[in-house]
Amino acid sequence: MQSTDAQIDLLTINVVRGLAMDAPQKANSGHSGTAMALAPLAYVLFNNVMSYDPAWPQWPDRDRFVLSAGHASILLYSYLYLYGFGLTIDDIKNFRQWESKTPGHPEVHHTSGVEVTTGPLGQGVANGVGMGIAERFLRNQFSPEVCDHYTFVIAGDGCMEEGISHEAASLAGHLGLGRLIYIYDDNHITIDGPTELAYDDNRVERFEAYGWHVNDIGESANDLDKLEISIRQAMEVPDKPSLIILRSHIGWPSPNRTDTKEAHGEPFGEEEIARTKEILGLPADKTFWVPEVVIEHCSKIADKAATRSSQWRQQVSNWAKLNPDKAKLWEIAQSLDSSLCKAIEMPKFSKGGSIATRQAMKQCLNAIAQIHPTILSGGADLTGNTGVALDNDTLQSKDNPAGRQIAYGIREHAMGSIMNGMALHGGVKPVGGTFFVFSDYMKPAIRLAALSKAPVIYSFTHDSIGLGEDGPTHQPIEHLAALRAVPDLVVIRPADANECSQALIYSLTHNGPVALILSRQAIPILDLPNDLETGKVRFGAYTLYESFGRSSGGQPDVIIIATGSEVGPSLEAAKLVSQEKYNVRMVSMPSWELFDQQGLKYQHSVLPKGIPTLSVEAGASFGWYRYASSSISIDRFGASAPGATNMEKFGFTPENIAKKALEIALPIS
Repeated sequence: MQSTDAQIDLLTINVVRGLAMDAPQKANSGHSGTAMALAPLAYVLFNNVMSYDPAWPQWPDRDRFVLSAGHASILLYSYLYLYGFGLTIDDIKNFRQWESKTPGHPEVHHTSGVEVTTGPLGQGVANGVGMGIAERFLRNQFSPEVCDHYTFVIAGDGCMEEGISHEAASLAGHLGLGRLIYIYDDNHITIDGPTELAYDDNRVERFEAYGWHVNDIGESANDLDKLEISIRQAMEVPDKPSLIILRSHIGWPSPNRTDTKEAHGEPFGEEEIARTKEILGLPADKTFWVPEVVIEHCSKIADKAATRSSQWRQQVSNWAKLNPDKAKLWEIAQSLDSSLCKAIEMPKFSKGGSIATRQAMKQCLNAIAQIHPTILSGGADLTGNTGVALDNDTLQSKDNPAGRQIAYGIREHAMGSIMNGMALHGGVKPVGGTFFVFSDYMKPAIRLAALSKAPVIYSFTHDSIGLGEDGPTHQPIEHLAALRAVPDLVVIRPADANECSQALIYSLTHNGPVALILSRQAIPILDLPNDLETGKVRFGAYTLYESFGRSSGGQPDVIIIATGSEVGPSLEAAKLVSQEKYNVRMVSMPSWELFDQQGLKYQHSVLPKGIPTLSVEAGASFGWYRYASSSISIDRFGASAPGATNMEKFGFTPENIAKKALEIALPIS
């Protein structure tokens, strides 16, 4: 164990406790108590245990630190400041303020050293599992010389109570993920009061039943030696995730706030802070006090950390010379740049046939997987149904950690957050599938993927009433509107197999999450414009068909916009409208988000102002007012009947679409 001077250890920890009180007090907002209680634990991790390089925060082989109890963000910010990740004391003073580098909960890409965006409790628990999967996969796919690190997660009572922790922990145990170290802060306090109000699980038995290595170290929150010994023991467990249960006292050593619910989410007040600082041996009349001796101490540790990354660079250089082919694949895995797409020979689907876009997804994904070395694809017990099965790859398991196929089981919530962890770890590209209606279970993770710009791909299938007899419980109606409302999430609903191919290529290199909304039923392969290599999908919307039955200066009398499986009947409807001597344009609009990114010139070239427009989509009409003056949509729940019957009864036939289009068309003069 690394030997350090006990006095400087204690002083550094108590300085962090002081910052944990001062920052929320200045902001009049924040969570002091947990940060104070866990200051020794975080010190042991940053000072003694973890490998990282503050000068190279994205070093691929660094240990990952996840604060699942993200409300205790001031704890993380304090150590990132002290250990040289670029935060200043002014950033600490600016805690929770406008454009601050120290927001209320940690945000990846916003603050150097933050690995994932945690906020909703339990998300970090599942993120850590994703990071553990990614690390083990890369270590086995390439070599321990290039990937060989740990993931450390601090979780609290709220994380353990949320259902996502059950799903994620169960899968982690099943996969036998070593190098995954969780420390559970068992402080017995929630916002409402003691955890005993609603929570008395036997945590040891629960996690042992999942297949974890569990060590309950009890009242050890201030015992640096015991903390470090227990962590290092867990690091020696190669085939199980580890849980260290730590009994802490929130707000310690505050005279009036220790072990109280008020310590969780309220500033302590100046008088209580002064009394607590006196107990800690800090100057009671000073705020944000950090003596130079603490700065010097932490700087020395940071300098030592930098030598580890430079040693790794040399190690990888030597490995690459001996393994040039694998080294090329490693570089591809780390960069995931667009040049990779040029080497992929995507399937081309001939017009006249028909295929479900979920089945087209499978063909396209397998084409990509032949070139892309680190696609990790899986489904929530719906792998074959959702087009995410890799034909030539094996299932990832305890015994086969290099498998690229992941069986998530019936765990949508965890799957979404695990995918976020994998993507933010880097080096892998996660693809996950389930029925579109079950995206509800994944919504918190989807939202955080968008907030985090996590490059994940969702294959959401069985996308409408067209799925048929399963009925309204399984027929997504409002789901497109819900996902389109998420900022920075790209939603693509392809019209046919070729649009699906283009959508997947776009998804592969987009720096953020993409949701592909795919059909269960076979839909016609359309006569698309002959530009499959550049693709129209990336523009979000384009003119698929237009017919001018009479002179009108090239302007349509009516425009029909459709997405997904409704493009086919809308195209037939447009042809019926043109037979009535109306000028008609039919637009395929696979993605609102991508269309909105185009300039006004392009947008107006597709959807000119002042032209009556009819949207056609087998989902809620909500939001279509942005593009259309009228809609054929579904603003009620679906029905249990064959898919074709549903589509007819709800009005998604060429005849009904043509009728509605003629009703709103500009009159022929």
